[in-house]
Amino acid sequence: MRKAMTFKKRLLAVAAPLLIGGVALALPMSASAHRGWLLPAFTTLSGDNAWVTVDAAISNELFYPDHRPMRPDGVQVLGPDGAADKIQNASTGQYRSTFDVQLTKPGTYKIFTASNSVMASWTENGEVKRFRGSAEDFAKQVPAGAADLKTIKMASRNETFVTRDKPSAGALAPTGKGLELVPVTNPTDVVATEPATFKFVLDGKPAADLEVTFIPGGARWRATPGEIKVKTGADGAVKFTLPEAGMYWVNATVRSGETGRGPGGPGMGGPGGPGGPGAPGAAPQGPATPLAGNGVSASYTAVIEAQRP
Repeated sequence: MRKAMTFKKRLLAVAAPLLIGGVALALPMSASAHRGWLLPAFTTLSGDNAWVTVDAAISNELFYPDHRPMRPDGVQVLGPDGAADKIQNASTGQYRSTFDVQLTKPGTYKIFTASNSVMASWTENGEVKRFRGSAEDFAKQVPAGAADLKTIKMASRNETFVTRDKPSAGALAPTGKGLELVPVTNPTDVVATEPATFKFVLDGKPAADLEVTFIPGGARWRATPGEIKVKTGADGAVKFTLPEAGMYWVNATVRSGETGRGPGGPGMGGPGGPGGPGAPGAAPQGPATPLAGNGVSASYTAVIEAQRP
């Protein structure tokens, strides 16, 4: 009986990148990277009484809950007309959360989480202060005209898409904040082995020369994880062809300026600020140290399905 191949061995089994259709396939940078995802049971449905169940988790291996759940209280839904909808029947277990969305109208729904925050350091009475929290709390808690003020603006989005009956664009309009996907091909209309196009914008402007990564699920049954990397053009658009049907994790990140947090420092929450959505600030580790400089960090993540041809 053949011994099961571990995830680590599967990674080591790939000695060099593959090439499929002119697109480089490479290994993930870290086998133990924690990735967040919203995984719908279906991405296309039909009928008046359509519901979809979604799993939400942060895991080491894609689409297999093995680390911790993603809290459902931050999940939002936009209906086909762009109006806010809601999740229902939410529950949280040891490794994943689940919830339902009722598709009451025909068209494409966006199910997502989004956060915008600020990290800052400044000097007050000769002492370095640190803060991490929302832009609103930053305006309240960081003194106006603070000395030696340095800020890093952070934005992240995690999305998935479900269509009832036929695709629509009402839920897909960008907000102009952070890194966002503006589909040219509807995310629920991507077909394996057929070309598709996505466009990415950063604060509403084309995100040129952006590296976009596609990773298929089901890695535990493959010796090659199959990471696909492509880059956007000057208009922020990227053309890609997914080789097989199934669910894919999509990710892109933009960093500019000094986005490092610096050594040491107290809890990232700073004076009264939270440590990001759903997470407390880190434990104090000694005197605060200033940020290296100003910067921007924006990330985008989605789960899409490549349909069978």
